[in-house]
Order: sequence, then structure tokens, then C-alpha cells
Amino acid sequence: MTLIGGIEAGGTKFVCAVGTGPQDIHDSVRFATTTPAETIAQAIAFFRWQKQPVAAIGIGSFGPVDLTLNSPTFGYVTSTPKPGWANVNLLGQIQQAIPVPIAFDTDVNAAAYGEYRWGAAQGLDNFLYLTIGTGIGGGGMVNGDLIHGLVHPEMGHLLIPHDLEADPYPGHCPFHGDCLEGLASGPAMKARWGQSAETLPEDHPAWELEATYIAYGLVNLIASFSPQRIILGGGVMSQPRIFDLVRRRVQAFLNGYVQHPAILQGIDRYIVPPALGNWAGVLGAMALAQTGIGGG
Repeated sequence: MTLIGGIEAGGTKFVCAVGTGPQDIHDSVRFATTTPAETIAQAIAFFRWQKQPVAAIGIGSFGPVDLTLNSPTFGYVTSTPKPGWANVNLLGQIQQAIPVPIAFDTDVNAAAYGEYRWGAAQGLDNFLYLTIGTGIGGGGMVNGDLIHGLVHPEMGHLLIPHDLEADPYPGHCPFHGDCLEGLASGPAMKARWGQSAETLPEDHPAWELEATYIAYGLVNLIASFSPQRIILGGGVMSQPRIFDLVRRRVQAFLNGYVQHPAILQGIDRYIVPPALGNWAGVLGAMALAQTGIGGG
């Protein structure tokens, strides 16, 4: 049996796994994202410890990253605000230590591809995947291809309405202040309310505001991409009430402009959680490895 490896290289944690798919994970490990040297060494060690070597590896990385195949910095983490990680050759270090084919993409594109292969986007060729947690990132497919471009999508940095009287918090993003990530990421919620999102009670006013910001972002993306479905992952979206709040606000903000049953009557099936749950990222990385998407 040919084994494939996956690495979900997140800004908070790395998840590494070996197997053939969601029903066949042979081994996995999760560890905190610390310094590049320590974190990359842990990932390499995980694959070296396996009794059976992997035939290929997929990496889905936090970013920004360089995805241009002929670029001298292809596979690098580039202008990230995460201390110590800017301009780190993530792909190259793993490739040198484990000489197998390696596919490389963003963490959100990897998660999107996992959902396309095995989860909530099966049968679709136009959809978006957003993760709302430590940061906000977005990826997905258009006409059956993962979205790339000049660099890659940065959906978390949409500029959205911000009523400073209702919400005087200036924003968390070091580049843009009150972009979507700056207002609605997990660190923004903690800075605004003095406690992390997972500790906020269900009836806390934080969730009404959070749903408003997420819905503003989704309305912009619906108008831009016209996706067949939107999948929302990440720790912030684990709050039981948040999906219904977001769905109703999306309908309200669109105000009947997009006349499609998926939004008018089927919004509960249009904005959905990932079917693969917290495994979407690493399973998506494995799926990239299986198909060779991303180069390397």
C-alpha cells in the first residue's frame, strides 16, 4: 500500500499525518508552531520515524507564501507577521531532508482541496473555503482549479464596513488595521473582549458583532466569485450559534439581490462547516500529494 504524507503548517500548530485518506490514517502528530528550526525539525522527524516511507508529501502552509514554480523563493513563507518566520524556506528544508515529490500550497487551499476530494465540496467546481481562527484565510476552486494568481488569495484582508462608534476597537492586523482579519480573527476577539473566543458564552454580544463582520466578508466574496458553496472552518466557527447568525446576516446584507434558491431558501446548505472538521487541512495536504498539485 502506497502511503502519502501531509503537513498542515499552521501559524499556531503543525499537523502531520501519514496514510491514504480520511478512513486510513496510520499515524499523526500535532505540535505547536514555535521557531522555524524547531518546528520544521519536528515535522521532518515525524516522517523519518515511520516504519514505511511515504511516496509523496503535501504541504499546506500559513502565509503569505510564494507559489510561483519558477521563482527562486518558491515554497518560502514570505511576509508573514509571525515572528521569526518571514522569508523561511519551508518547502526547501523539508525537500532536502525527505527526497520525495512534495506538493505545496496555502493551508486554506489544501483544506479546500480536502473538502473537494472527501468532504463538503464533493461534486462542486466553484466553491470557497475560509478559516477563521488565529488569522483569516481563504481559498477554493474556480472552474475546477484551485485559485492562484499574482500570489494567492488573501480573503482575510478584505476591507469591510467598520462603525467606530459601535465598535471602537481599531483592529488587530499590523498591515491594515481593521480589515476582516483585523476585526474578526481570534486574536482580534481576544483583544476586544479581554478573553479568547472559546471562553465567550453563547449569549455574549461578541457573537452578534463577529457574525456581522464575517457576513460582510462573505457578501463581498459572493458578489466577486459567485461560489456554489462556502465552507467556514477554524476555531472561531466552533461556537454553536455562529453559523446561524452569519447565514441570516448574509441574506439580509444581500437584500434579495442574488436571486438563487441556494441563498434564498437553502442558506443552511450553502454556508456550511467543513465535513472533515479539524482534519481538513492535513487531509487536504495528503490529497495534494496524491494528485501532484502544487509542484515541488
